[in-house]
Amino acid sequence: MSTPSPPVWTVALPVPLPRRFDYRPPDGEEAGVDAIGCRVRVPFGRRELVGLVVGSGAPELAPDAIKPVIARLDETPLLRGELLESLHWLARYLHAPLGEVLATALPTLLRHGEPVPDTRAFGWRLTATGREARWRPGRPQRLAARLGADTVAETELDAWMDGWRDAARTLAGRELAERVEVDASDTAPLPLPGPELHDEQQAAVDAVLEVRDRFATLLLDGVTGSGKTEVYLAAIADCLARGRQALVLVPEIGLTPQTLARFRARLGVPVHVLHSGLSDGERARTWAACARGEARVIVGTRSAVFLPLPQAGLVVVDEEHDGSYKQLDGLRYHARDFALVRAKALGVPVVLGSATPSLESLHNAQLGRYAHLRLSHRAGAARTPRVRVLDIRKRALHAGLSNELLDAIDATLQAEGQALVFKNRRGYAPVLLCHDCGWTADCARCSTPERGSPMTVHAHGRRLQCHHCGVRRPAPPACPDCGGLALQPQGAGTERIEELLTERFPEVPVLRIDRGTTQRRDALEHHLAKFGDAPGVLVGTQMLAKGHDLPNLTLVAVVGIDEGLFSADFRAPEKLAQLLIQVAGRAGRARRPGEVVLQTHHPGHPLLHVLLEGGYPAFAQAELVQREAAGFPPFARLALLRAEAQRIEHADAFLRVASGLLDGFDVQRFGPLPAPLPRRAGYQRLQLLVSAADRPALHAALAFAVPALYDAPEARRVRWSLDVDPVDLY
Repeated sequence: MSTPSPPVWTVALPVPLPRRFDYRPPDGEEAGVDAIGCRVRVPFGRRELVGLVVGSGAPELAPDAIKPVIARLDETPLLRGELLESLHWLARYLHAPLGEVLATALPTLLRHGEPVPDTRAFGWRLTATGREARWRPGRPQRLAARLGADTVAETELDAWMDGWRDAARTLAGRELAERVEVDASDTAPLPLPGPELHDEQQAAVDAVLEVRDRFATLLLDGVTGSGKTEVYLAAIADCLARGRQALVLVPEIGLTPQTLARFRARLGVPVHVLHSGLSDGERARTWAACARGEARVIVGTRSAVFLPLPQAGLVVVDEEHDGSYKQLDGLRYHARDFALVRAKALGVPVVLGSATPSLESLHNAQLGRYAHLRLSHRAGAARTPRVRVLDIRKRALHAGLSNELLDAIDATLQAEGQALVFKNRRGYAPVLLCHDCGWTADCARCSTPERGSPMTVHAHGRRLQCHHCGVRRPAPPACPDCGGLALQPQGAGTERIEELLTERFPEVPVLRIDRGTTQRRDALEHHLAKFGDAPGVLVGTQMLAKGHDLPNLTLVAVVGIDEGLFSADFRAPEKLAQLLIQVAGRAGRARRPGEVVLQTHHPGHPLLHVLLEGGYPAFAQAELVQREAAGFPPFARLALLRAEAQRIEHADAFLRVASGLLDGFDVQRFGPLPAPLPRRAGYQRLQLLVSAADRPALHAALAFAVPALYDAPEARRVRWSLDVDPVDLY
């Protein structure tokens, strides 16, 4: 009788393979279940990788074929309980390798095997020598003056001055200051009282508190400026009073500083933050503080949905409709949807807030799956802005702006107000064109013989950049085709509009807010603080449409909406309606009345008519009827299989294999078809759209087909990805 092989650890590794790997524990250690959720360093081919133990049991291979673990990195599990089970669920739902899902859920430092960081709170104080020193002007002198005779927490210094850490190291090196541990509870300011809630706000708060001890989904549907944040704050305050943690998701980094400042002032506890603008060390410390239960309130963008919440009490998803919650590459998860899964597993309520709820959320509310809470009017003295459609057919345009619109901006400035010109296209101009021969500057890596992919003009006409693959090059001095000098930017982006308005209104500040001007950390917050409340003009993309409170903004001008009226994407009307409502909501948020001007060549378009006559609710109801008739979500379930290859026949062959694997399942297939962007960065792109009437039918088909695709010979010649519940067909 053969001796049974000793048990081994099953390890999930961050590799694009749909399997797990067996390893022997290190010498002197048994393969017990206590290691499940711990990180291990293991040999993998010629590399060493960090993975997570996800099981323990008998090996599938002969003992001599199983390699030993190099090192166990954690004494106690890093991932456990609800979070580990939810991540297993996510891997199954996305049909993604478990190792990649677990790696995505960890901060970079922990993913690479670094120890869990210290989360104690620290501050700085002057030494006895430092208190008696004489100072030369500079940052060390400013820091010394700030410290004075007190100990100041690092969180306060972060909010006080950029670059204070360099000055602190200088003082410490001269033994003039020292770093000391402080009580974390002493680093938060005393809570400030909030405004009195109006009846609808109080009813919403009561509805949240009624379900505070169990899972429920509440859709907080409130017009812009109606005070949704006050509802969040009241619910979070109750959560803190019960000794629980609250997680608040926001769609953009730019919203985080404003939300943080408001939460810190009102809640009286340290508010932790997680977003991509932080350093790896800062992200790891926030993760560790959550895991240890030290972080009571966390505000974060999409990836914060993976934070451990051992004492969870409430989850809030602000601007739940926003497309930023969907990860568009790598692991294609939707943070809003995964937040619902986690809240259900944790047994806590989740609040979805928006002035323009997604059609999926509205449909769930209509079916009774979500409680539908409404805030129908603006808080305080703020009034709904007046909306005017400006017909620009046969009108002279200057950088895309009509004379009537420029006059409206001038009148706003004369009345000591502020104006926002919204153009959802960054850069100077969309196209560089030769006026003599018709040549256009296309991206060589993204264009096809049938369809060019124009490069966007930047830097006032000096630089070209492809917004699809990122390649840049200088603008040519003459036309490469005919040698002519009549190269002209066509159309207008935010840079060109900024240039025009700066020339037209030199006496007031003109501030451009887009990805090009907000790359530095907290850049948006600094720009808006500098802009202040004085008369001026903001020029921006959709970054400005989300949640920012600008009390002196009285005019919002929306230009360049026409391209969104005729998109082939079935979600385009919903996205455009949400964008128009959100950006219009920036106007008139204080006592002064606001006006919104929609500049268009299509004033009679049905979408604009419905929005003007019935608002977003009327549009959403009409759009849901059309979606149901067409068999689109939320009345169907979709998955999008994409394939990219340098030779299009390779991508086509792979997708045809995938389509054949779906034979016999209750799904519809559309494709292989060229992607809306058929070539990107030198790769030909095809896609296969799979549709089913319900989730079980879709996932049954994918569960059979996806594992087989990894082993298909055609897969070796392509880069492929699967997107379950896609929000974009690109």
